[in-house]
This record gives sequence, structure tokens and C-alpha cells, in this order.
Amino acid sequence: MQNCFCMLIAFVVVSTIVTGSYFDVLPWSPYKHATNTLDKVAFTLGLQKHSYAVIIDAGSTGSRVLAFTFHESVIDKNLKLDHELFIEVKPGLSSFSDNPTKGAETIAGLLEKAKEVIPPSELKNTPLAMKATAGLRLLPVKKAEGLLEEVRKLFKASPFLTNDNSVSIMDGSDEGLFSWFTVNFLLDLFGGDQEQTMAALDLGGGSTQITFIPTDQETLNHTKSEFLRHISAFHHNLTVYTQSYLGLGMMAARKEILSVGNAQGATTLRSECINPIITTEWTYAGVTYTVMGPEKSHYKEEKVDRNVKQKYPIVKFEECFNIVSSYVNKTVDKPKELNHKKISAFSYYYDRATENSLIDPFTGGATTVQDFHNAANKTCETPNSEQPFMCLDLTFISVLLQQGFGLSLDKELHLYKQIDGHEISWALGAAFHILQNGL
Repeated sequence: MQNCFCMLIAFVVVSTIVTGSYFDVLPWSPYKHATNTLDKVAFTLGLQKHSYAVIIDAGSTGSRVLAFTFHESVIDKNLKLDHELFIEVKPGLSSFSDNPTKGAETIAGLLEKAKEVIPPSELKNTPLAMKATAGLRLLPVKKAEGLLEEVRKLFKASPFLTNDNSVSIMDGSDEGLFSWFTVNFLLDLFGGDQEQTMAALDLGGGSTQITFIPTDQETLNHTKSEFLRHISAFHHNLTVYTQSYLGLGMMAARKEILSVGNAQGATTLRSECINPIITTEWTYAGVTYTVMGPEKSHYKEEKVDRNVKQKYPIVKFEECFNIVSSYVNKTVDKPKELNHKKISAFSYYYDRATENSLIDPFTGGATTVQDFHNAANKTCETPNSEQPFMCLDLTFISVLLQQGFGLSLDKELHLYKQIDGHEISWALGAAFHILQNGL
């Protein structure tokens, strides 16, 4: 009788845990990204095992390996993230367009690091993918394909699970979608009201992406079908707006803005967005440029004391702002609904914000479009040879947010580099997709 009573109690406890977890009324939820108490119990009982995925992010400014360890929840088979390896090397793969073999060697070094965190017995079951982004999209087709072919050879010789789809240039809309998924997954925003998910703004080196779930019928009616993606995530069917703009990444835009007013193909570039005291070298897409301020310098006077004035060189913010506006306004869509969304922003948004003390460099934080605008104005009036491009970069961000995406000056942006110790990268979204759908 006592044994029967104990079995009944055990059944009730387990049933309560399972049911409570599923309906999110206990301290854990099937939609949370990390391991919960029930998962730990399942591991102890040998009811779960890990699965792995390795993603190479071949970006325009660097190559990164992200090796992920997941497990399936005992409740509803949702993937939970247990561990992540992140290692970056510079420069990016596209910098080796004239020496593809050397470029592949940088990827080989990253694969060796990934092998260190995956059990040898699981290597053959671990999918491996490299997705190149704007850096390779901007290369001539022949040079890009030369790099991809060398990496394909490397992958075929590796112990990982690969196929013909393992090496590719990623579509920009996929990059935006996977980044958006990463942010919302790590913030545990899936599984409830879709309006609680955050919009994602990703500013890379060669391109920029904007992604969110539209809830305004006007957005759905006036958006071209190719910019609306229909996906399934955590048992919910979602329609997601995503656009990618090649050439509006930080480095690509910098190159185009610096080129304004200079001869086509020139490698000595004078710009109204560079302080007159600056003469510096800058390499982009394999070409080294000499960058200087304008021939006609602009100055500002300030009183040092009652009888003494000091004159110092500046960038005329209005002129730089207008040059950047002319470039940005050529191509960018302005979804009105975005201004009413909660927005996350990362990559170069985060970097430039931390460099100008807009947010904490370790934890991130919230800032506004106005803060970026003010920082740009202030920086352009401050001669600084150690940060020769900061005026241009901040002005570009300010223009992109205001005139590109139509955000108001008081709009708050939540800036992240990591969430719960995990990198904000499209790679997590890609790994999730591959484990559920195959390479």
C-alpha cells in the first residue's frame, strides 16, 4: 500500500512539473533559451543528450567561429542553448581575394578551435556551415568563388558533417532574420504575444539589416512580398519584415562618403567629413587610401579668457550631414511602424556608442537617436587624430536612423553585444535553423 502511495505522489509531482512547465506557470518555461531545473533532472536520469553545430561567420571585417552546444527540452523538444564558443580573427576572408589559399588557412585555424569543444565521437554528427556576408557579396564573382572553393576543399577534408550547401554567400535577408531570431531567443521573447518581440537593427561592415514582426496592416499592405518572410518559431507561425541594404554597412558607406567630390578610382580622398588636421591611411576591400580633410579648412573660435581667443579646425557638421543624407536617402525604405516598436541594435551601433560613452562598454544599455546625433555634432567639432573617422561614422549612424529608418530623435535603442554571455550574432539563428531543417 505504501509503495502504491509513493508511486501516486511521484506521478502527481511529475505531472505537475510537466504541465506547469508547458503552460509557463512554473519558474521555468519551454520558451526560455537556457537549461532549466527539469532539464537538469532529465540529464541526471540520462534522458537527454547534447547536439552541436559549428558556424563560420565570414564577415567583411573578420571571420568568426561559433560552436554551439544545445539539448532538446523534455517538455516539447524545443532546443535549449547550453554553451557557445566564440573566436574571431582579422582581417575578413574577403581581404584574401588575391590569395584564396591563405584565406582558407584562417578558416582552418578556427575549425581547430571548434574541434576542441566538441566530443570527438560527435564530430561526424555535427553540422558545419560557413556563410559569407557583405564582404564577399561586394567582390567580383570570380574572386568570391575562388575563396569559396578553397573553403569547400577544407570542409570536405574535415571530420564535421558537411554537404554541398555548407559553404555559401548568405542572402542579406537571411542575415537579418537570423540576427533578429538570436536577439529575441536570448531575451526569451518567443512563445507569447508576438508584439512583445523586439525589432533588430544590425549594422555590419558591408551591409545593414532591419527586421521586425509587423502588426500594422498598412505595413503588410505596402511592403513588397520579397521583404515579408513567413516562418515558424516555437509552434507559432510568424510573418517577419526584413530588409538588407548592401553598401550601407559602416565600412562600405564610409568608402562611398569619402569618395564624394573625388575622381572615380582615386586613392587619395579629401572629404568634408574629415577634420582638416587629419592625414591617414585606410584600407578597404584590398585597396589602401590616403584620407584627408578638405582643401579649404573650417575653424571655430572660442574664448580662452577675457582677452584671448583660440581658433581650432573643425568639420562643418551641417555639410557632412548633407553629404551623408544624399547617400543614405537613395535606397532606404522607411517603415512607419518601426518607430513604435521596441528596438534592439548591435554590431557597429554598439561599438560606436561605447567608444563615445553613450552606454556601458561591458553591459550595454539604452540610448536614443538624439544621443547619437549629439555625439556626432560634438565629435565633428573636436579635432582628434586618434579617431579620424569618428565624426563621419557617427554622422552616418545619425542619418541612417533618422532619415533612413524614419526614427524620431527621442526613440530609444537597446544596444547589445552579448546577452546572458552569448554573442549577438546571426550565427545562433543559423545554427538553430540547420539543426531543425538540415544543412
